[in-house]
Amino acid sequence: MNLSEFKKLPILGILRGIEQKHVYPLTRAVVASGLKFIEVTMNTPGAEDMIREMIAVSAGDLTVGAGTVLDLEDLNKALAAGAQFIVSPVLVEEVVASCNELKIPVFPGALTPQEVFSAWNAGATMVKVFPTKQLGPDYIKELKGPFDQIEMMACGGVNKDTIAEFFKCGASAVGFGGSIFRKEWFSAGQYEHITTAIRELIAAAQL
Repeated sequence: MNLSEFKKLPILGILRGIEQKHVYPLTRAVVASGLKFIEVTMNTPGAEDMIREMIAVSAGDLTVGAGTVLDLEDLNKALAAGAQFIVSPVLVEEVVASCNELKIPVFPGALTPQEVFSAWNAGATMVKVFPTKQLGPDYIKELKGPFDQIEMMACGGVNKDTIAEFFKCGASAVGFGGSIFRKEWFSAGQYEHITTAIRELIAAAQL
């Protein structure tokens, strides 16, 4: 994962629970949107095969990582599949330590001030503040008061109406998932809606 490229467009797509049959058209739709970074959660059935397929189909236009990595077994499976960065909903210290040793960007999750501080001190590339849906952008602003040196990625409640505010309040990056990767669009094969929605999200970020 090229961190300097991520910081140019610090928006991460999160895929959870999708079916393998959607991977090819979805990958094409995401590439067409201009998004550059996406994760497949490891609790998605067939996640490793999906990571491999997305890497192959995107042909370098997407950087693909693994999410919901909760132990070293998940980490090893993700890396064997070609994942280029690792995301977790919580701090798993051995996962962060292994990623640091391997020089793999890692984004452990945290919510409270203590958790955010602990994740950063453990070696997080960026701390995934999760879930921010209920707390909103102002929560990031409050955290950035004492923790101005800690880079944070807001996950939860990110949409075209809130994304600019998250960045304004100090988020270094944001993640989105079900608000755009909608089951009804997959079921209807309306992948073009995903392309349009991601483009609108990127535009609304005002980066």
